[in-house]
Amino acid sequence: MLMLWYPKCSTCQKAKKWLDEKGLDCKVRDIKLENPTAEELRGWQQASGLPLKRFFNTSGLQYKALGLKDKLPGMNEEEQLALLATDGMLVKRPILVGDGFVLTGFKPQEWEEHLG
Repeated sequence: MLMLWYPKCSTCQKAKKWLDEKGLDCKVRDIKLENPTAEELRGWQQASGLPLKRFFNTSGLQYKALGLKDKLPGMNEEEQLALLATDGMLVKRPILVGDGFVLTGFKPQEWEEHLG
């Protein structure tokens, strides 16, 4: 498994602790230092079955500073993917990528269902 996270994010820290407590091994990647590519995001979005909007960190400072709440509806999917790939801080975190699943954000119950 691969977990994209921001080490200073308390939610990401909780997710990592949860994985550690379950004895689940995963590779971690700092989303700020090595942001996902548009191709990775496209694949994860398709694998997750989630709308692309769920991959945006809507509570993040960058999201708000760029006024994306108003701009996203007018952007097509390719433009949104390209935008997400420019800055890892725009991406919802953590993202957990496993065999046959992709989870965005940390919801313990949802993670339990996939990894329990």
